[in-house]
Amino acid sequence: MGQMPWVPRAQRWVWGLAAVAAVCCLGTILVFAPGYLSPDSLDQLRQARGQTPLTDWHPPVLSLVWRALIAVTGSFASMAVLQSVVLWAALWVLAWRVWELTASRAGSLAVLGLGAAPFVLTFVGVVWKDVHAAFALLATCAVAFTGLRLRDRRVRPAVRWGLLWLGVLFLAYAMLVRKNAFVAAIPVFVMLVLALWGAPGRRTWVTCTAALVAALVVPAVAISLFARPLQTKQGAQIMIDDLVHVLKVDELRSADVPPGLRDRLVAAAQECRRVGALSDAYWACYERPADGLRGDSDEITSLWLREMSGHVPHYLQYRLRLFASLLFETGYPYHPGVSRNDLGIEVAHPRLEDMLDTYVTGMTTDVRWLFRGWFWLAVALVLAIRPGKGTFSMPVRALGISSAAYILGYLPIMPATNFRYVYWPALACSLGLLLLWLGRHTAPPRPASPGATADRTLTARQPADTGGQ
Repeated sequence: MGQMPWVPRAQRWVWGLAAVAAVCCLGTILVFAPGYLSPDSLDQLRQARGQTPLTDWHPPVLSLVWRALIAVTGSFASMAVLQSVVLWAALWVLAWRVWELTASRAGSLAVLGLGAAPFVLTFVGVVWKDVHAAFALLATCAVAFTGLRLRDRRVRPAVRWGLLWLGVLFLAYAMLVRKNAFVAAIPVFVMLVLALWGAPGRRTWVTCTAALVAALVVPAVAISLFARPLQTKQGAQIMIDDLVHVLKVDELRSADVPPGLRDRLVAAAQECRRVGALSDAYWACYERPADGLRGDSDEITSLWLREMSGHVPHYLQYRLRLFASLLFETGYPYHPGVSRNDLGIEVAHPRLEDMLDTYVTGMTTDVRWLFRGWFWLAVALVLAIRPGKGTFSMPVRALGISSAAYILGYLPIMPATNFRYVYWPALACSLGLLLLWLGRHTAPPRPASPGATADRTLTARQPADTGGQ
């Protein structure tokens, strides 16, 4: 038989990547079945099932999506399945586009391999808002790379706008499920628009921004009006941390707040000092009343505003100390299966969970820096400042800025020092490093005239008959 034409060869490799991604996805679903659940996850599952009222302590959009999945599939395990499918589908699309732009088989396989990295695999099947936000942002990157590949072709405007809407829907979900993902989503949004239009004009920017705002506001308003989640005033939780760690006990005793709240704050400050709790005082040290924070939130907010303005140096020292812990003492790199619960839920395959535990915790010992916030912040800053000059320079810079902004954004609001707060930066920076390496031998895109929406010439190696490296 003679040599096969180039197009079938390229298609066979793309479908080979799809097969690898499908196998990895099935394996991930099996290992994490029926989904690893922490107390937070179990709380949201109860809300999804209607066993407890819907609240805004955790993002109600996640519980509502879970409720819809249960209604369609009849199984709560469908959420962990969806997480795995979104991750591996996004990685497959990215691998496909990287193959088309670089002709590197090794590079496209390496993109898929990111899903098996210990710092990524560790949380793939854990039902957490941090994981949902990270995967939604990654899916947006996959949409952007599709636009980057199509930018040098004659495509109908409807295709570009369709890709934009798909991307902004993922971005909106990321921000709805994790409020502080806003700072990470903006650079990804800019990457999406630049990938689709190259040099968009002012009208294009305004229209794209309006689409993002609409995709965010409409579901948020709909959830508020129709689902009516119970308002829990969760923001006061961070203020309690500041009050009990910044103010002295004597200052708390003389605080101008109702006696019951004053006693709880004093007791919390003493208990936190006794047990050495640097953060998360609401759960670790605070005597929680029956209505949670709803009854005290206004008083806590007023006290915080009065006292922090007069204790700026101590406030900054506390927040910097806590942020340093996130960077250099990052904890909770792995969640072991399903937390104890009264729902009868257990890990489906304990031996596979033991294997995953050994893999992740072993890597945290051998290469601890992969699970430290300082490492991913350093990588993010490098990617943002020195993104290279090849085909992927723009996406690399966007990933770096997104990651750095996300980590730094935790400085005033961080409740604990968990690795999941660095999960998106770890995923984004590892992808950025790989793209930086793959793009070093490719030429940058030719500059485009501002406002143009026609075809762009994207200089890149095309897959050849001999295959890539």
